[in-house]
Amino acid sequence: MLHSFRFRLLLAFVLVIVAATGAVYFFIGQTSAAEIRRYTERSAEARIGRVEFELYRHYREHGSWEGIQPFVEQWGSLYGRRIILTDAGGVVVADSEGKLLGEQYQSDSPGRRLSPRREGGTSGVLYISPEPSTSQPTPSFREGTAPGFRSPGLSPDFPSPLGLSRSIGRFLLWGTLLAIAIALVFTFFLSRRISAPVKALALAAGHLGRGDLSQRVHLKDKGEMGDLAQAFNSMASDLERAEKMQRDMVADVAHELRTPLSNIRGYLEAIHDGVVKPDADAILSLNEEASLLSRLVDDLQELSLAEAGALKLDCQTEDIGSVIKQTVATKQTQAAAKGVSLSTELPDRLPLVNIDSRRTSQILRNLLENAIAHTSNGGGIAVSAEEQDSQVKVSVTDTGEGIPAEDLPHIFERFYRVDKSRTRITGGSGLGLTIARRLVEAQGGSIEVQSQPGKGSRFTFTVPLSHQP
Repeated sequence: MLHSFRFRLLLAFVLVIVAATGAVYFFIGQTSAAEIRRYTERSAEARIGRVEFELYRHYREHGSWEGIQPFVEQWGSLYGRRIILTDAGGVVVADSEGKLLGEQYQSDSPGRRLSPRREGGTSGVLYISPEPSTSQPTPSFREGTAPGFRSPGLSPDFPSPLGLSRSIGRFLLWGTLLAIAIALVFTFFLSRRISAPVKALALAAGHLGRGDLSQRVHLKDKGEMGDLAQAFNSMASDLERAEKMQRDMVADVAHELRTPLSNIRGYLEAIHDGVVKPDADAILSLNEEASLLSRLVDDLQELSLAEAGALKLDCQTEDIGSVIKQTVATKQTQAAAKGVSLSTELPDRLPLVNIDSRRTSQILRNLLENAIAHTSNGGGIAVSAEEQDSQVKVSVTDTGEGIPAEDLPHIFERFYRVDKSRTRITGGSGLGLTIARRLVEAQGGSIEVQSQPGKGSRFTFTVPLSHQP
């Protein structure tokens, strides 16, 4: 569970949510606390200014502090602070709590000096306590001195900055917890939706690894998960097709090897039983069967190397015309023995090409052998070449029996024969065209066939031009 993709996805979402909401909570809390402090300071300063203004007006109207005590008591009750007013000599003339009237007052911090007279001087000093005033316990004094007053406070209907900040912090905390809870619910369902395709892919991959190549994943997702499912299905199809080809190849190889081995075994048993004498004819027959086996094994080895990309090529700048003429000359005797004419149709000059001349000659020999095998007495085979789009196209055209349209897509497959009744001797091993295609592709070219039943076939392959002048 702890190592599952869904759990890690859920954990990642939770960490992101907590980090984001925590950062928002911290910065909003800090900003709101600072703003509250600034606001309370401005409000307190405004209230002190109002008290000072009222004191100025009272002093101007009466010329003294007589009758100010009731007003100070009201202001103290209104603002929730203890207000003390002294005259210029430091004697208390007004106390919001009425306890220090007529006493000498000293404070740890200076109060606000009042100078209502135009001629200057000080008519009194105003002290306002920093904390809300309470009846019990009363503020303590040190031997005739009152507690220090640093800054004004808040009105009774306005909470302290610390309390207001804490209140906002609690609201933010609950809002953050609610947001995390809602986000976790959405994340839970979202993680299920995201992890479900991954789980389906993992399950299908497990079955695929155990040999069930029919596994496919069906997802409606059109995003990356959908692309991943399509890639998985394509891979599974390729593996299934490759396994089928491997099974077919093993069966074909076993079939192709069985006949010559059976013939060799039959000859040996006949010689052992005295039915056939071990003369020159018997030895020649055994040698032919062994040669067939050897050619088949060589063809299979070469084909496996080509399909694995391990075939070694020695590509050099060559004259394709000379390679064609030399290869055609080696097949003249075989074609003449069957009564088939073999000719070349080459331009006076062909560009140089980058090929492995030995492998290119092998490609041409395989195509010529296939053409000779499928062209009857009196027919003809022509080999031509021409330059086309930075390549040279080589064609082998015969007037043979042709290939049916339904067989054309399979003509380059292993052990495929158009005429299923043909034997290895009359129809070959069925690997010649497959090897020819692999050799062409290994040199960077392509091969194709065009054919009409009863009119003949045309095999065409391309080789790249050489970059050397």
